[in-house]
Amino acid sequence: MPMDRFGPDELTVDGFLGGRLRIAQPRAGYRAAMDPVLLAAACPAQAGQSVLELGCGAGVASLCLGWRVSGLAQSGVELQPAYADLARRNAAENGIALEVIEGDLAQMPADLRARSFDHVIANPPYFGPEDGTPAADPGRERAQREATPISAWLDAGLRRLKPEGRITLIQQADRLADLLAGLHGRTGAITVLPIAPRTGRAARRVIVTARKGARTPLQLLAPLILHSAPVHSRDAEDLTDIAREILREGQKLPIPR
Repeated sequence: MPMDRFGPDELTVDGFLGGRLRIAQPRAGYRAAMDPVLLAAACPAQAGQSVLELGCGAGVASLCLGWRVSGLAQSGVELQPAYADLARRNAAENGIALEVIEGDLAQMPADLRARSFDHVIANPPYFGPEDGTPAADPGRERAQREATPISAWLDAGLRRLKPEGRITLIQQADRLADLLAGLHGRTGAITVLPIAPRTGRAARRVIVTARKGARTPLQLLAPLILHSAPVHSRDAEDLTDIAREILREGQKLPIPR
């Protein structure tokens, strides 16, 4: 198999949004779960607007957003050619328009440098250069481990935003300080939504949104609770009502703006 394309036997086809989207993902590479779905649900894009996803992978976040909001002009930039190809194939299979450009967001492709967008969304790698054990699969390792600092992701996103445009990110909770440092003085109307697995548990993820050039104070929101049962059960999915609406029905996250 050429390195710029996954073969059929290397893929699985998985349902997202309760099976409304059918998305091919590598068996052994980076596989999306709920985080890109939550990211898409948090983006307040409206029909007729433009959206850029940084590091779009197989396209899950952009396709979830495109399913929920019709009439978007969506673009994605992806470093790994095989994943960029897969995102294009997934977009075509699901009938959602998505332009995918191969390139490094830290050295933005010339075509994207000449454009600006109403929204930028991103799910930067969660693990630092020295965190944890490296993944066996090179594609998964590259997708999950930070090679480009979060500050560079934020710089790239903010440069591509129109004045008053919005950036939306999902990240591990322990990286919140890095996100806020990169947004400080350049954005306002920042909202921080903690995402906790269950009531009484610490948040593991945060969704951060911000508006370029705004000066409105930061809002720390009540956490989004994903599961209703106090402990994990193998017998039931036990999503809370709001989590089910977002993850299975493709509804928008009700974040105050």
